[in-house]
Amino acid sequence: MTYGRGNPLRRMPPHRRVSIAGITAIGVTFGFARYGYGLFLPELRREFGLSVSMVGLIGSATYVGFVVALALVGLLVSRFGPRPLVVAGGLSATAGMGLVAFARGPVTLTAGLILAGTSSGWVWAPYSDAVDRMVPPGLRERVLGTMATGTAFAVAVAGPVALIAAQGTRWRYAWLAFAGAALLSTAYNARVLPGGAHGGAAKESRPRVGPRWFARREAVPLYVTAMSYGLVGAVYWAFAVELISREAGGGAATAPLFWTAMGLAGTSGALTGPAIVRYGLRWVHVRLFAGIAAAVALLGAAPGALGAVTLSAVIYGPCFMAGSGVLAVWSYQVFPEQPSTGFSATILALGAGSVTGPAALGLFSGQYGLRAAFLVTAVVAALTLFVRPRAAGTRTPPRTAVGQAGSP
Repeated sequence: MTYGRGNPLRRMPPHRRVSIAGITAIGVTFGFARYGYGLFLPELRREFGLSVSMVGLIGSATYVGFVVALALVGLLVSRFGPRPLVVAGGLSATAGMGLVAFARGPVTLTAGLILAGTSSGWVWAPYSDAVDRMVPPGLRERVLGTMATGTAFAVAVAGPVALIAAQGTRWRYAWLAFAGAALLSTAYNARVLPGGAHGGAAKESRPRVGPRWFARREAVPLYVTAMSYGLVGAVYWAFAVELISREAGGGAATAPLFWTAMGLAGTSGALTGPAIVRYGLRWVHVRLFAGIAAAVALLGAAPGALGAVTLSAVIYGPCFMAGSGVLAVWSYQVFPEQPSTGFSATILALGAGSVTGPAALGLFSGQYGLRAAFLVTAVVAALTLFVRPRAAGTRTPPRTAVGQAGSP
């Protein structure tokens, strides 16, 4: 890719260009377009009269779009390269959040949320190819770890925005601001990322992929973990603010401050790669899911206690942000001969959990309450501790685990 004389992009090293592109795109598509629904849920319920079960169904519907986009990316990225797919994701985020900002009824709101929800599916996997093309081997892991902080920074920014926009219909201006940020990120990515097929290894050298290839024995615990991670994460992001706003005694500021604390703490998720190198994948896996289970249980047990809410945010932020890195490295170890294809299957398992979680727990909470739903979700996370990677699986992917650790 060439740039005009004097253009600052030309003077910037490629690894910095792609780092900024990844941080901004992952930030707006996950931190704003996907998780903004949970942050602004009290305002959306009040504005559109949504029941808790309807909230869960809408949350699951947004993940259906995410899964569909993921499946299409798996088919298209090797042919068209990362640029058009990331641009498609950025435009989906822009248009979807714009629809939410101008929605006058539940139908338009749902359409906007679903469209915005597809954006993270479009942008996630293509960065594997972008990093492989633009970053030298010695810097890839660092670049991907930096990209992983995009969601955390966006979540940290969204909290104060929600605090400012908490009254009346000012939440609409927040979604317009998010849409504007998505458009700017899309323009930058269109300028920076490469397009076209990757001239890597010859197709003849790649293994034939079929059902038996995906269903190998060592992949089963990986898929189960991915489903659990998706289910627990979808429930937490969709319902945590609703639960806190309903029961916390700290006033309207409690939920946005909770969101900000979660995002700031989540930036430490960039240390996942070095932790896996030093301690091993199994060691990191156990501590991450123990932390996620504890954070979810804290909200279920004491959503009205400021100390419990704060501790939940501080624990959950880094554990969840690091979870994608664990899945990426583990997937590489299970599918080393064709890691990008194997990781697509892993993310589809994650998507299945994400689709199931909000709808099922929304219906459950209609009968037993949100606190009970969070406690059940914590049990699901705790059970994941029994489905661990092999103890010997500690090697680090030489080709960046094809890049997927950079997405939350």
